[in-house]
Amino acid sequence: MAREKIRPTGRLLTVDQVASLLNTSVRYPRRLIEERRITFVKVGRHVRIPESALEEFIHAGVVEPVRLRRGRVA
Repeated sequence: MAREKIRPTGRLLTVDQVASLLNTSVRYPRRLIEERRITFVKVGRHVRIPESALEEFIHAGVVEPVRLRRGRVA
């Protein structure tokens, strides 16, 4: 089964920029890259994360709130 090539869109962000946007230390985005949990681009020896990949990563982690139903107790 051939894997479809994904073309990243938007700006390419540095690891420092991603850490700032996520309000984390630089270590966290580096770990995401090392564990291949986020799409990244190698530009020479530099690593960049496309804005679209960051948005996908954030969207994948969104947890919807639980709505409690108030039912009658018999």
